[in-house]
Amino acid sequence: MEAFRIHKAGPLTTVQDAGRDALRRFGVPISGAMDQFAYRAGNELVENPSGTAALEITLNGLTLEAITTVEIAITGADLEPSVDGQPAPQWETFELRAGQVLRFARRVRGCRAYLTVRGGIDAPVFLGSRSTFVKGRMGAPVATGDILALAAPMSALGRTHIWPRERRRPIPDEFTIRVTAGPQQDFFTPAGLMTFYNSEYRIHPNSDRQGIRTEGPAIEIATGPGIISDPTPLGSIQVPGDGRPIILHRDGQSTGGYAKIARVIAPDLDWFAQMTPGDSVRFSLVSRVDALRLT
Repeated sequence: MEAFRIHKAGPLTTVQDAGRDALRRFGVPISGAMDQFAYRAGNELVENPSGTAALEITLNGLTLEAITTVEIAITGADLEPSVDGQPAPQWETFELRAGQVLRFARRVRGCRAYLTVRGGIDAPVFLGSRSTFVKGRMGAPVATGDILALAAPMSALGRTHIWPRERRRPIPDEFTIRVTAGPQQDFFTPAGLMTFYNSEYRIHPNSDRQGIRTEGPAIEIATGPGIISDPTPLGSIQVPGDGRPIILHRDGQSTGGYAKIARVIAPDLDWFAQMTPGDSVRFSLVSRVDALRLT
């Protein structure tokens, strides 16, 4: 069933789901929604099964029209959504009637919002997932003029669902990211490790779904920075020759040849989805026991 007509696609709108598990050994990134918390919350609100595909909306600009009446929810960043010029609800379900226009006007806080619809977004399935992985040619960004359909028949919700405020994760002005020690600690000098854990870094404009680059004090490297390529798990923090950390995210490669100073714990990886160039980030070391407890 056709659901949406895209009037304006915005800078980057893609179909994403929970991602491609267990394929990194074949060189395939996990992909999927960058902010898994917001994505999962949206699917729960519209009573979709876990892993149902949604729209990941980056910054402002997306404008779409409902072709048929649908039940939707908007979670994640506040991109000032409106329906026919009136503010749209966020973190709750509501009905978008046929002919109504939903627009994301500007970034208020955060970077990526999620539009979930009861029945899910239809998109080609690549290796068991509808997630768009542009560099791997698995799907493509949503384009102006596209028609998006539902993946499954939609039935009425019956009542409105609201995600409790106490369960939301307010996007902070500054981010403190918890990490565990990386496997190549001995590639960095003691001074380099001190720099990493005691400095403020800024998000570099040349960041994307593959890697979040940073600007800030250079980390002193004792050996390398190159290593024999080895696995780079989701959330790995590599340090290239310029000494500035790079955080590998959902479209990150499965192996790499730079020393890894740390790895972001799973709940905090979502925060990078909501950072924009210039945002401040610091890193805080936690034990592996605490990391497992917090996950």
